[in-house]
Amino acid sequence: MVLRDLIGDVFRTLWSHKLRTFLTMFGIAWGIVSIVLMVAAGEGLRKGQEDQSKTLGKDIMIVFHGRTSLQAGGTRAGRVVHWEDADVQAVQAEGPDCQYAIPELEQGDVRTHSNYNNAAFLVTGSYPEFGEIRSLNVGEGRFYNWDDEKDARRVAFLGTDAAKQLFPEGRNPLGENVYLNQIPYLVIGVMAKKKQDSSYDGWDVNKVFVPFAAMRRDFPDKPPATARTFDQLLVTPKSVQQHEGCKHQVRAALGKMHNYDPTDKEACPIWDTVQEAKAFQQMTDGMKYFLGAVGFVTLFLGGIGVMNVMMVAVRERTREIGVRKALGAPSDAILKQFFVEAMVIALFSGAVGLGIAYGLCWLVDLLPMPDFFAGLLPTWRSGLLACGMLGGIAVLSALFPARRAASVDPIEALRFEAGG
Repeated sequence: MVLRDLIGDVFRTLWSHKLRTFLTMFGIAWGIVSIVLMVAAGEGLRKGQEDQSKTLGKDIMIVFHGRTSLQAGGTRAGRVVHWEDADVQAVQAEGPDCQYAIPELEQGDVRTHSNYNNAAFLVTGSYPEFGEIRSLNVGEGRFYNWDDEKDARRVAFLGTDAAKQLFPEGRNPLGENVYLNQIPYLVIGVMAKKKQDSSYDGWDVNKVFVPFAAMRRDFPDKPPATARTFDQLLVTPKSVQQHEGCKHQVRAALGKMHNYDPTDKEACPIWDTVQEAKAFQQMTDGMKYFLGAVGFVTLFLGGIGVMNVMMVAVRERTREIGVRKALGAPSDAILKQFFVEAMVIALFSGAVGLGIAYGLCWLVDLLPMPDFFAGLLPTWRSGLLACGMLGGIAVLSALFPARRAASVDPIEALRFEAGG
């Protein structure tokens, strides 16, 4: 039997058993759709949460001041520790694994107004790198720079909601003044729209950002703190791989400066977003693998369905196989026909499944997505994985019934009665 005749015979056989062929193809296609969609959903969740973590800051550690819980250097436990300006230089000097160590000073009771409206916003001051490490992307204008910091200029960068409230009715805030406790600050920039669901001091869209030197002069820390203290220290490692080393160096430098045990985590609480991101990535990876395993099981069951259907086909066509063998058809020809039938069913249904899965991903991604869910993101790896699994299952599900058909004895086959 030439290849053309073989393929033609395969398609005629499949067409004559349309319902059986459809049900078999549906099982395989559903398995492929399950794998691709489940892995795509896991990837969308991972990407969305990755974007979410960057809204607070990229690879950032927030170092809060605390209260000692261990005795050290003859001092009692329970002593309140406040970070001071000298701590910034100490961390920078003794933290070779740290890229940035910058202070942040905040005041929540600053009276804020413009020429158009009043408001109550958190005012925060820090170094120019604050905009980068805290993901304060510029929508209009610019963020303050080191010239602004060195000259302690009274300039302000507004969160989006703060800008809308202080300058209603679509007014452009750039070049206008905002008054902080009646002190005029020139608006030089407005933050780009930002979604945020975690914070240590409030949403960035409702803040006014000013240079640290201006903040220190006009709105210093209040007692029991001093004019040289600030609220929290923001630290970033030079790389993710160096983040544990950087955190250890921060604790050591601050412990040395304030004479407490560096292992005293109560004295130096750290919100480690790098560690949180790693933990969440492990969780989402586990979820993605679990969903992929569920899809694989579905695909495997579809392969068993193909095998069962082909075994039924062998039984139903026993007399046909006997006639063909009696007329001189070799076993190899019988084996090829049944093997090709199973492969055609598996591969065609797999292609249909991939098309449906990627089409559904495309359609779903056209819809508005909830915050911090990036949609269904099929990857070439998931498609390649599905195709590889399908190929292996197709071969295994086709091989056994094909060999069974090829081994049928022609004399026994001619005596076979359907249903007997």
